[in-house]
Amino acid sequence: MYLLYSILLSTAFLMMLPLFLLRSQKYASGFRQRLGNYPEFDQDGRRIIWLHCVSVGEANAARPLAEALVKEFPDRRLIVSTTTKTGQELSKRIFAEIADCVFHFPFDWQFSVRRALDHFKPSVVLLMETEIWPRFIHEARLSGAKVAIVNGRLSERSRKRYAWVRGFLRRVLADIDAALMQGAGDANRLISLGLAAAKTKVTGNMKFDIADDDRDAAIADELSSRFRLENGRPVIVAASTHEPEERWVLDAFCSILDGEATIKPRLIIAPRHPERFDAVAKLLRDFREDDACEFKRYRWVRRSGEPGETDAAADIVLLDSIGELRAAYRLSEIAFVGGSLIPHGGQSVLEPAAAGNAILTGPHTFNFSEVVTVFSANSALIQLPELPSEKIPDELFMRISDLLDDREVRAELARNARSVMEANRGATARTMDEIRSLI
Repeated sequence: MYLLYSILLSTAFLMMLPLFLLRSQKYASGFRQRLGNYPEFDQDGRRIIWLHCVSVGEANAARPLAEALVKEFPDRRLIVSTTTKTGQELSKRIFAEIADCVFHFPFDWQFSVRRALDHFKPSVVLLMETEIWPRFIHEARLSGAKVAIVNGRLSERSRKRYAWVRGFLRRVLADIDAALMQGAGDANRLISLGLAAAKTKVTGNMKFDIADDDRDAAIADELSSRFRLENGRPVIVAASTHEPEERWVLDAFCSILDGEATIKPRLIIAPRHPERFDAVAKLLRDFREDDACEFKRYRWVRRSGEPGETDAAADIVLLDSIGELRAAYRLSEIAFVGGSLIPHGGQSVLEPAAAGNAILTGPHTFNFSEVVTVFSANSALIQLPELPSEKIPDELFMRISDLLDDREVRAELARNARSVMEANRGATARTMDEIRSLI
């Protein structure tokens, strides 16, 4: 079965090779490393804990766990891998003082995986949020390393996809020593695919353990100083947006600017994927000429641009940077969490909740269904209904306008969100309790 898997993986790789070449900025990052060619890593006799985070979200979620590991096991060395370019950039920054190496996760072929394992020689591998790479998991187990899924989640949609290869997946899951899942639904879905129930524990979501971070505070101070974001105008963040969510948000925001309110809000747009930064910048540049735009005088700037006089007066800031969204939440009162107005599955609402934002999200949140259910049950967010695309800007306009007009409703949503966060803390400690025996 592993041979067939490798053949299928190689075929898929060759089919996608033109995409790798056309979008090399995104996909070619760390290519040599992903083939198993890593920089020198001196073994000094201490055991290695390998923590794998796919991208930015997993890296942020892993912060408290990484800090706990280094504090409790000073005689171990921590190394961190990522899959995406953005995850790599953020991880090199946030794990700089605690990880001995930050690198790209290998492609899931036998030769590249074995090179990585031989190079770093981990004794324990921790995979964040159900990263199931069959060859890597199998070879890690053969090398003598313990393998655990931590902060695991598995949506019903993903379960259905994995069910097509249930027989093979059962063999893969047999090589996992422990699966520490965010919720009971996640655990049950993984068990249904073949993981032994005895290896599965519900430890909660570590993103609830988000704590104040000096680095985020410093970035927030810089953003506030440059763009004058604490000048009395309320700030709205459109976070982790996908196409065409930016256009819908912009349409609604321009209607708000054209309204009768004496204090006009400001908007920070943070697209989910860096490769779309330029496309969103073009949208901001061109939308003033669109018939749908009700306020054609809006001013906008890019975070990546050179500081200038227009920064302080800009109505819209395009946050085209990596790892600064958490800091932006500190400066905003209202957060729209993207990936949710389209059938993508949504993004995490926990970061804006921790920062005390009033949160709006769309109807498509199946990637975070249990979290959104808890927040909804505690009146800690506003979830928009599913609507035809032409009606979405009007719905956003009305919901955001209502929040801007009613400070007490904003405050109540923020209080409720923080209460949910506080009530669900402790996942990092429970995770440490479970993996202590592996380490």
